[in-house]
Amino acid sequence: MAVQQFIRTYRYRLYPTAAQVVTLNAHLAVACELYNAALQERRDAWRMCRKSVRLFDQSAQLRLIRADRPDVAAPSADMLLQVLHRLDRSFAAFFRRVKAGENPGYPRFRSLARFDSLPYRKQDGLRMVGAQLTLPKFGVIKVKQHRPCVGDLKTVVVKREAGKWFACVTVEAPIEPLAPSAEHVGIDVGLTHFATMSDGQQAENHRYARRAQAKMRRCQRRIARRTLGGAGRRAAIRLFQVAQAHVRQQRADTHHKLSRALVNRYGLISVEDLNVKGLAAGILAKSVTDAAWTRFINKLAYKAESAGRVLVKVDPRSTSQHCTCGAHVPKTLADRWHLCPECGYSAPRDVVSAQIINRLGLSRHASTKENTPCVA
Repeated sequence: MAVQQFIRTYRYRLYPTAAQVVTLNAHLAVACELYNAALQERRDAWRMCRKSVRLFDQSAQLRLIRADRPDVAAPSADMLLQVLHRLDRSFAAFFRRVKAGENPGYPRFRSLARFDSLPYRKQDGLRMVGAQLTLPKFGVIKVKQHRPCVGDLKTVVVKREAGKWFACVTVEAPIEPLAPSAEHVGIDVGLTHFATMSDGQQAENHRYARRAQAKMRRCQRRIARRTLGGAGRRAAIRLFQVAQAHVRQQRADTHHKLSRALVNRYGLISVEDLNVKGLAAGILAKSVTDAAWTRFINKLAYKAESAGRVLVKVDPRSTSQHCTCGAHVPKTLADRWHLCPECGYSAPRDVVSAQIINRLGLSRHASTKENTPCVA
């Protein structure tokens, strides 16, 4: 029987030397120029000649460009080819949105300040051994390996974020199931509490972005007072980026710890299949965005898959408007307590919703013929 595989991405902090930082920035400049030039070629060819330029055509030109430009020949040819693939995926997504009748969003030119990643795929010269990352035509970069990288190396994306460098290492690894667990839980995400479990446990909603709001405003005012294009403005932007990165890291840390604890304990986890994008368009947009439910559920999903657990997404409609006995108990958002007139059950609203989610998840899982590690 073949061993089941799944894709996992590790994110490591890089510590390049001063000379390596100069080289990385030079490679980013070349990749950014190539991306914009390829985008302009596609745009102009269609506007002037009604001709579509394909990935194959632009890939064939890359060898000629590298022969004429020593700066373009310095980075790995395969890395530059991945930049062209990135542009091709942007156009594919654009045409998909056009056919679906959505807001298409034509691919845009990228400034060097907003072009922050270098994609590498598995090839000769790309290796991750211990605390060292070797990139083709670049050399070895020191890595802070806070956890071992287990699996068959597939791709590496070197990213620049708030003045720091990171490597996103994607591997294909076998599923390592945890010991079987008969426990099951339903999770109701919210704003009063970030998550409420069907057994009554609750996770605090830390509201990291709101807590950092005052600091963000000060950073933005500092940027507004600086001269455009000046070194002071670049320094002020860097401070703002650091503050944003800190909020993201706090939020991600909370999501990782909570999702890991849930996956370690429960064999079946049921969550609502929420339309978070729609919720983020309402009057609670800032709070919904700050909670980042989608990111939490994504972390929960891949952890469940890697551990052989079952994650079930259920229809969120009316989960807060019914009792566990099946009676319809209408409530407004201001009503935080559930009291059923039929059976007399009294409990916090979110706990009852989580119990209903748990029941729906159990029902759906029982009716599924093939039990996969992750049920979407």
